[in-house]
Amino acid sequence: MRPISNPKMKDIKVEAILHALADPVRVQIFMEISEGDCPQSCSNFLKVKNKKMPKSTLSNHFRILREAGLIKSEKKGLELHNTSRCKELKEKFGSLITKILEAYKEQEK
Repeated sequence: MRPISNPKMKDIKVEAILHALADPVRVQIFMEISEGDCPQSCSNFLKVKNKKMPKSTLSNHFRILREAGLIKSEKKGLELHNTSRCKELKEKFGSLITKILEAYKEQEK
């Protein structure tokens, strides 16, 4: 397995965040991670929105979220533990992430 690279805050761009959150599955994954109080592994999301997800698809979603700077991944044994970077993102982008997530929640009603 190659080393995990989390982008530095200065390298995170709005375009990458918007691309990552353009997919409803990634939005659901990100919401669950950001609302959780502990790191989550990819295997916690084998079922998203009542659909079974292949591990390869999940890995791709997590990679996109990580490369966009929305989550931070750390290798723990054989798993990657993922946490939200909401606090850091709020300092850089204000309420952007919150507003996007609120819009998705409103749309789901």
